[in-house]
Amino acid sequence: MNGPVAIGAWRLLTAAAVLLLVAGGVAARVVMLQAEEERNFLKRQGDARTVRTLSVQPARGVIRDRRGEPLAVSTPVAAVWVNPRQFRADHPAVPELAAALDYTVADLEARVARAAGREFLYLRRQVSPDRAESIAALGVPGIDLQDEYRRFYPAGEVAAHVVGITNIDDQGIEGLELAYDAWLTGSPGRKRVIRDRRGRVVRDLEYLAMSEPGQELTLSIDLRLQYLAYRELTAAMKQYQAESGTVVVLDTRTGEVLAMVNWPSYNPNAPVTSQFERLRNRAVTDLYEPGSTVKPITIAAALESGRLRREEIINTSPGWVRVSGKLITDPLDRGKLDLEQIVARSSQVGIAHIALALDDDLLREAFGRFGFGQITGIGFPGETSGVLPEGARWPLIDRVTFAFGYGLAVTPLQLAQAYAVFANRGVLRAPSLLRLDAAEAGERVLDAALAAEISHMLEGVVRDDGTAARARIPGYPVAGKTGTVRKVGPGGYDNRRHLAFFAGYAPAADPRVATVVVINEPKGEQIGGGAVAAPVFSRVVAGALRLLSEPPEGAPLMQARAGGGQ
Repeated sequence: MNGPVAIGAWRLLTAAAVLLLVAGGVAARVVMLQAEEERNFLKRQGDARTVRTLSVQPARGVIRDRRGEPLAVSTPVAAVWVNPRQFRADHPAVPELAAALDYTVADLEARVARAAGREFLYLRRQVSPDRAESIAALGVPGIDLQDEYRRFYPAGEVAAHVVGITNIDDQGIEGLELAYDAWLTGSPGRKRVIRDRRGRVVRDLEYLAMSEPGQELTLSIDLRLQYLAYRELTAAMKQYQAESGTVVVLDTRTGEVLAMVNWPSYNPNAPVTSQFERLRNRAVTDLYEPGSTVKPITIAAALESGRLRREEIINTSPGWVRVSGKLITDPLDRGKLDLEQIVARSSQVGIAHIALALDDDLLREAFGRFGFGQITGIGFPGETSGVLPEGARWPLIDRVTFAFGYGLAVTPLQLAQAYAVFANRGVLRAPSLLRLDAAEAGERVLDAALAAEISHMLEGVVRDDGTAARARIPGYPVAGKTGTVRKVGPGGYDNRRHLAFFAGYAPAADPRVATVVVINEPKGEQIGGGAVAAPVFSRVVAGALRLLSEPPEGAPLMQARAGGGQ
């Protein structure tokens, strides 16, 4: 082969070799890309079956009493749900699954079948962690778990009306759980996890967003006093076979609610939400005509106006007075009474004479200053403002009955707030269900000297010749007032159905707590505030003063405080 031909052949062979190499490289690259794509595909498919992004539910904030005792806490539980499109009714573990969920097999299959077009259906909420794990271990296709929380209330029915409850979605629906729902609710997070073939989380990969728990809420309630008040109220309800009752205890120095109980109550750990009568907090939602408990406000208004002198003597003979054709009576002819005796003996005739000397607007304005006819600002859901009639010219009989507690309506909390004005020597403070670091200034609504004078009159109610001797507390002077009110029935005021009140505070010289007791429809021979409500006041306040380390009158300070604390 000559030179040029040889060179041409060599070049041809070289070109062919290069082409073969290039073709081989391309082929290898294609194979490699296909393999890599397949690996990626398989990885994606594997991840789709094992890697999940889960919502991380936050714990709801704890609610505590003023001393740190838990009143509401959240415990971790699980929700069991199913993807009906993936569920296999013929899986051998379905009977065990149905039993674990408290279904029959037929009920479970029917429930899933009704949701055949959906991808999510709750089967059971708030399942215990152990039970949830055993359900996941069954490996039934389509069954999955979701973390959630369940609210638990350690004090049960004792604090139910104040604390309230949440629904199954951990949202507040009653009480302070509702009022402070935004405060107590946290922010959910998200995380990526690996699950095994049975759906159990075997590894956390990463947190995409951290959850933030809800904030804690510290109440003004002292759980010790709450238990004490509930115990005494429950005993009175049973003794007098009453329809319902309420006790409110305020710290006179701060306005904080130390105890607020109602009967009947309910178990917040297993509430029956259809029993609305049991769910509502009667201390702030229910309205009552307060009866004789407001007579001290009428006397304060009369003295303040100058139309009544402190040394005034009222002639109540012959034991009755006729106003606009209506007869106002006392149980007997008490003759001439001074102001302290009118309060101590709760003379309707005496108050009627005083009311006739006053103007409607003057009387109404005084009652308004004590907080009646307006919400207290406590922030409790469903709180009512009460009823305070307009000050237009009333018939004389309406002015008189208003002066001794008919024709207006108040809540037990409003009445406690009003009595705290006398205890605070004329200063009105807004009540609070949250613990306060310091007392707010309040608003002066009555001259301090006049408030002290009314307070002295109220001490006479608790003496032997007063209407509430049974409200006395050994070692502690008490100031307060009874009230016995006929309830309105279909035909007017019913002489067979009554409300029994006692409102007061102690120790009278330097008050620490103001307390209102309401007994609704007591049965039996004793139905009056002095016989039914006053003893409850005595027992509740006596225990409260001991728990608050308030020294008895005349006791050495250090010795009296040695056995207790705040």
